[in-house]
Amino acid sequence: MKTITIGGVTETIHERSDYPLAGLKERFAKETIAVLGYGPQGRGQGLNLRDQGFNVIVGLRKGPSYDHALKDGWKEGVNLFSMDEALEKGTIILFLLSDAGQIGYWPTLKAKLKKGDALVFSHGFGVVFNDQTGIVPPKDVDVVLCAPKGSGLTVRNHFLEGRGINASVAVFQDATGHAADRVRALGIAIGSGHLFETTFKNEVVSDLTGERCVLMGMLQGAFLAQYEVLRENGHPPTEAYNETIEEALQSLYPLVAENGMDWMYANCSTTAQRGALDWAPRFKAAIKPVIAQCYADVKAGKEAAISIEANSKSDYRVGLEKELAAIASQEMWEAGRILREFRPERAK
Repeated sequence: MKTITIGGVTETIHERSDYPLAGLKERFAKETIAVLGYGPQGRGQGLNLRDQGFNVIVGLRKGPSYDHALKDGWKEGVNLFSMDEALEKGTIILFLLSDAGQIGYWPTLKAKLKKGDALVFSHGFGVVFNDQTGIVPPKDVDVVLCAPKGSGLTVRNHFLEGRGINASVAVFQDATGHAADRVRALGIAIGSGHLFETTFKNEVVSDLTGERCVLMGMLQGAFLAQYEVLRENGHPPTEAYNETIEEALQSLYPLVAENGMDWMYANCSTTAQRGALDWAPRFKAAIKPVIAQCYADVKAGKEAAISIEANSKSDYRVGLEKELAAIASQEMWEAGRILREFRPERAK
């Protein structure tokens, strides 16, 4: 455990070394960890727990996810059950259904929770926006958050590579007096490398803002804008793609991840440095108002309402596939599919 101070704010970081595997197994020896849902997070967290020998079970409805779990080696009636059965057996409940799925299953889950159970979320959405979701936990259970800062696929792959993604943890309700230790230990057990503390509200507002902005929404918008400008001025698809995306993802962004933006700048040409330093403030001035509006909409619950309404429609999946297909058919990403095959690790 380390205490750090950045910008006058002091925070505590919990590390994997604070929770050795032997101690975790002893800590959870009398617990049954029930994973409800087998989407990216459910699968990643569940498999990581299983691989380390924890008493973990999965609860699913029959269907594609159930079949996927069987292929991953979960055994029906042994560690794979219906959601209701898993809920009854579990003492730590990882509620990892989609946000819409959580709303639909909440009445059943709430009725089956037992005094002293830990109800674990990987996203603060349902609890924070309970005026829209109806998710109000009973007072006799721990309600905690363990939110990996990445996709479930990354949670799994980082674990398999012997490292861990970072995660945020929070306590919404401490019924047992041990909720904080419970969630920190669980955070390391699911494969996290280190943990930082937050609140349910801070997690959901920062997460929804990030997804809509620099993590996904803005990223797609910025890539497409630059690609289109290059193409409209006569640059061929290969050049437009490589200058917009390939160099960013394969060369420059990894340098930022390794040592920071200043280090990446220092390892580029002086011409690139000058241009980046001059134009960055202009982009900040243009983009910050958009991010501020997005943040305000998220905090006010407007984005939650949009998500709930859209995800609750019976034909949502059909519409989603059309929207994703529209992105996939953009020339920029058609170029990407072709050009990725020329990467050294793929070339034959």
